[in-house]
Formats: sequence, structure tokens, C-alpha cells
Amino acid sequence: MSLFRKFFGSNNPDSEGGKDNEFSKFSPDNDAPLEEQFIYNFKKNGGKFLYCENEAEVKDHFENILEENDWFESEALCYEPELFSMLEENKVTHQKPKHPSFLLANCENLITEEGSILFSSKQIKQHKPNELPANIIVLATTSQIIGTKSDGLSVIKKKYIRDYPTNITTIKYFEKVEDEDFTQYGSTAKNLYLLLLEDQ
Repeated sequence: MSLFRKFFGSNNPDSEGGKDNEFSKFSPDNDAPLEEQFIYNFKKNGGKFLYCENEAEVKDHFENILEENDWFESEALCYEPELFSMLEENKVTHQKPKHPSFLLANCENLITEEGSILFSSKQIKQHKPNELPANIIVLATTSQIIGTKSDGLSVIKKKYIRDYPTNITTIKYFEKVEDEDFTQYGSTAKNLYLLLLEDQ
């Protein structure tokens, strides 16, 4: 059984899922599974995490996000044709949007050590993070969780033998800090939802 099913997938009140879910309150140690470390760091950065066991749950969570933010029949930025149907089913325009409410994208990897999302030109073209909409919905799978940025670059090298992507960047901060934080200098906070699909 996967770690995510252990934490989120059991409807059995006698299971240990509820007790084990306490992990999010504490910083996991270095021996904790990568998934646990990633979730902790991602949520610590202000990201919104939604676990999905199957494609139907991905669609349900996506529609809930649209409803929560009143994004039905709005505009979205999206460069990946395989995602267009999700937008079209909800009457969200993606053809040359003038004022996109959000970006819908896949990603290259999920970086555990920072709790960040690794993107390339395959998902965001040549946009810098500050040029993207303030709201982002990312679709990823549990197999995309890796340890470090270096691991992410290695995966990209293996994945794209030809047509190597450019504009490789991470987005790490998902909420604005009230006090000035020098570690966030030059970065733009994004309101980011992660729909994480179990695929292991």
C-alpha cells in the first residue's frame, strides 16, 4: 500500500490513517519517506495540497477549485493540449486569454528538499514566474516526487533526449509573507493548488 493511501485513502475508522495523519504537524526527520518530507515542506511554503486516487478525483477537485474561486467561464493560461479538455468541460477559455484567472499546468518534478515545483518551457513557455498568473493549478503524480533540484535536472536530461526544454525554474513560495523575508527576495508568491495523482 502506498504512503498516500495509508494517510488519505482509508475510510475505515479503525485504521491507523487518522492517527498517522498527524505527521503534517511536525517536521519529518531525514529518514522519513520523500513523499512525507515533500508534503511537509510544500505546505510549510503555503501550498494547497489535494490528494487524488484516480482521474475522477482529479476532475472533482479541479471543479471544486473552480467553484471556490468563481473561475467557471473565466480565462486560463494553458500550453499543454492534453489539459485543454479539463478547461473546455468547464467553459474556461484558453485560446489567447487576455486576463487569465489562473495557469493550469503539469510540471517536471516535485522537489522534496524545498517543497517546490519544477517547471520548464514545456509547461510555461518562456514566462518568468512573475509573468504568470497569481493563481496556479498544477497536476502531478506521486512518481514525480524526487529529492533535490539536481535530481530534477537529471530526470529532465533523461526524459528529453531531443527537444531539450529551456526556462527550467522552480516556484517555491505560495503565500505572501507579512514581514519582509530576505530569503524570498526576487521571488513572486503564487496561490498554488497541487492535484497529486497516485500512480505508484
